[in-house]
Amino acid sequence: MNNYFKVENQRLVRLYDSEKLWVEPWGENSFRVRATHMEAMQNEDWALLPPEDIEADIRIYEEKAVIKNGKISAEITNGGKITFFNSKGEILLEEFVRKRDKRDDVKEFKSALNIEAREFKPILGGDYQLTLRFESHPNEKIFGMGQYQQSNLDLKNCTLELAHRNSQSTVPFALSSLGYGFLWNNPAIGKVAFSKNITEWFVQSTKQLDFWITSGDTPAEIEKQYAKATGTVPMMPDYAMGFWQCKLRYQTQEELLNVAREYKRRNLPISVIVIDYFHWTNQGDWKFDLDYWPDPDGMIQELKEMGIELMISIWPTVDKTSENYEEMLQKGLLVRTDRGIRTTMDFLGNTVFFDATNPDARKYVWEKAKEKLLR
Repeated sequence: MNNYFKVENQRLVRLYDSEKLWVEPWGENSFRVRATHMEAMQNEDWALLPPEDIEADIRIYEEKAVIKNGKISAEITNGGKITFFNSKGEILLEEFVRKRDKRDDVKEFKSALNIEAREFKPILGGDYQLTLRFESHPNEKIFGMGQYQQSNLDLKNCTLELAHRNSQSTVPFALSSLGYGFLWNNPAIGKVAFSKNITEWFVQSTKQLDFWITSGDTPAEIEKQYAKATGTVPMMPDYAMGFWQCKLRYQTQEELLNVAREYKRRNLPISVIVIDYFHWTNQGDWKFDLDYWPDPDGMIQELKEMGIELMISIWPTVDKTSENYEEMLQKGLLVRTDRGIRTTMDFLGNTVFFDATNPDARKYVWEKAKEKLLR
């Protein structure tokens, strides 16, 4: 009889003290792992699509529980440590535990350090600071994680910020040479350290732990399973499959048209040309400044006659003198600050970002862009 584990809807559940831990099949050869100290698990799938109906093999023993889904299995000890294995029984990923648990049925690494693999630190207000720790394999190579301003292809021994910035796109999916893919399924600011002695995922504020792991015999198989779990990329339209011309930046309508005409004069293929920032009257107006772009309809028509489509950049900044600022402020569509002056960026004006996490704010900006630009 093992009182730590139970099975619910093809999900292996461990309950101990205030922590709820779920390990469940989520796509072919894959698991989703969630843990929380809240009253109930959040019902958000974030980057993941709804799971396929897959039947996992779950077995509960005296000192551990094991769940298997195709080429991946997970072993959870009574003490809560998770180890993932491939189809050959080789370790893919193993939680880092150093603690002095005196229970007879817990066989973890005995240490005076008392370090948990899943560390939840409460924050006033209800959320947690979260650190997830894994053992580090010294010969492992790690690839992926999005686009960072660095020259390292192999990310082993690198520390990466989990955040989007201008010229930085975090896509927290890591592909390991050991034969697994790992998605950090948590939309929170943080960092990951693929260190030589430990791997640590850290976020500043969250309600629960959430990650997805898959096993495969080749990188292509791993990436295919990742794409099926998160969604495949739609095919781009034919007009967007050729060369795109963009520079920092076209200041006037005539400058842009002259560049497009020169491409055609030289018989150089071009599919799309991009109007970047400051084509507008003010940040947050989302419309053309007619002093510099006097005939947008005529410009677009001439580009179409040359077989060129137009793309226009949208910025999230709203200047306090924008025609839309007061309305967006009143409707709660703007990002707030902890203290001090309500300014999130002072680039050529005091601006505030619109709150892209608010569906009403996204709809507002889209309607303005549709009315003033698309139409």
